[in-house]
Amino acid sequence: MSLPKELRYSEEHEWVKVEGEKVRVGITDFAQHELGDIVFVELPEVGADVSADEPFGSVESVKTVSELYAPVSGKVVEINEDLSDNPEFVNESPYEKAWMIVIEPSDVSEVDNLMSAEQYEEMIKED
Repeated sequence: MSLPKELRYSEEHEWVKVEGEKVRVGITDFAQHELGDIVFVELPEVGADVSADEPFGSVESVKTVSELYAPVSGKVVEINEDLSDNPEFVNESPYEKAWMIVIEPSDVSEVDNLMSAEQYEEMIKED
């Protein structure tokens, strides 16, 4: 399982990549593996407000439907349109092709509350 060291991670298994004043968000390799084959991804509209630890969309796998939780609060400025036609990207490439949304955080310091790769790895070992 891959766990890029430069990313930050939430307890709900989202990853965050800081890109200047914005953050790119997706779900972790661990999460996609637990869910199984992803068949549908529901994302918010560009311009939607999201709140930290609140649902912003969902992923549907052959096993279940799971909520996606915003790791930080802010405004959605971009969504990954490719996932509507290619939900399998979540399984094939969770950190590259399968990013989900880009958020312009209302408070970028919320990223500091997220886990490092090492902390996330410890958390998933306990599951």
